[in-house]
Amino acid sequence: AATAQCGRFIHEEIPMSQPKTQKNDASVDKFLAGIKDDQKRTDCLAVFELMKKLTGEPAVMWGKEKVGFGTFHYRGKTSEGDWFHVGFSPRKLDLVLYLHCELEKQAALLEKLGKHKIGKSCLYIKKFEDIHVPTLKKLIKKACDSPAIAGATID
Repeated sequence: AATAQCGRFIHEEIPMSQPKTQKNDASVDKFLAGIKDDQKRTDCLAVFELMKKLTGEPAVMWGKEKVGFGTFHYRGKTSEGDWFHVGFSPRKLDLVLYLHCELEKQAALLEKLGKHKIGKSCLYIKKFEDIHVPTLKKLIKKACDSPAIAGATID
């Protein structure tokens, strides 16, 4: 942004925004145990074990409803911060898996995955049993080994 001063413009630095969701010390086990829907809790536990095994990283709460594994630093056009390589969150309609590997570029794997929808870095599934687990493992490993967010650089 610029401000006018006596007909001249002076450049002002605008700080990058930080993500609202931050890593914290809340208990992952307590969060998972508190999921009321039996199917969603069972699915979350399956994803939890899969991500824990594949990443070798401890699970950490991010905000109140996201479980993440590993961290990386990113810098985008309007934001910068630390984020997790892979994670998940039980939502009302779907179980959301956060896989930072530019999912829109993973068409070959997504075709084999089973019932799902995608967002930018989000994979939405209704039931874990609808997913082809070997394919999901490949997507998780891809996000861990080389995280990518469209329009951002990874440090």
